[in-house]
Amino acid sequence: MRIELIRVGKQILRVGIRAGDKTRTPLLLFNGIGASIELIAPFLEQLEEPEAIVFDVPGVGGSPTPLLPYRPSTLTRLAARLLDQLGHPEVDVLGVSWGGVLAQQFAFQQRERCRRLVLAATSPGHLMVPGKISAMMKMATPRRYTDPAYMKRIAASIYGGAFRGSSALAEEHLRHLHWSSDYGYYLQLFACLGWSSLPWLPFVTQPTLVMMGADDPIVRVVNGRILAKLIPNARLVTIDDGHLFLVTSAQEAAGKVAEFLKN
Repeated sequence: MRIELIRVGKQILRVGIRAGDKTRTPLLLFNGIGASIELIAPFLEQLEEPEAIVFDVPGVGGSPTPLLPYRPSTLTRLAARLLDQLGHPEVDVLGVSWGGVLAQQFAFQQRERCRRLVLAATSPGHLMVPGKISAMMKMATPRRYTDPAYMKRIAASIYGGAFRGSSALAEEHLRHLHWSSDYGYYLQLFACLGWSSLPWLPFVTQPTLVMMGADDPIVRVVNGRILAKLIPNARLVTIDDGHLFLVTSAQEAAGKVAEFLKN
């Protein structure tokens, strides 16, 4: 993956571009909360063919922290301007966890640019069926990213799946992290305060693949059922893993995504 800093208007973005088949529709990825480009790398290593574009949202990873707060609609406009500069009039879109909020917003707000949509381990936002309270409370701060010992203690309880059987996964997860600031993390949290896609999901008309982890303490599978029910052209698949199945079950997840994007 080629990583570079690109100025989009007044904002500098740290952008990763994985080269791919130029005849295929590029894939734009929106990452999870606090997650930098590096965390999606294991999934992209398994997903062949399309060019892939992923960027650190402002205040995360290597993208400078903005002075003012933002909303999902702000970031989708920023993503659209980035695509303009890269010369991509149309993309497929994948959003994981917090990034699934941006993916839904992009598909609705920039519908003419979104060919297909993949929603992984995500929900309709503020009106979601909540996960385990203990897991949600741990996600409310960025401590797991700044305190390796704490991450090792709680990884299984918040991510579930493969993390329950391997303490080494927590260390591997941290090695793929490019941490920026606590403020950037809280900007992401506040961005989605009160946000919900429920009122307009029936107007998301793109073919949509909803993917959920069967053992996800943060985003329960029922949220995926709600998304698949309300989006007219959506189907739901479950992975026998936890919240981070795109990473811990990368080969299986990439295979399902690749099949969906080819059809």
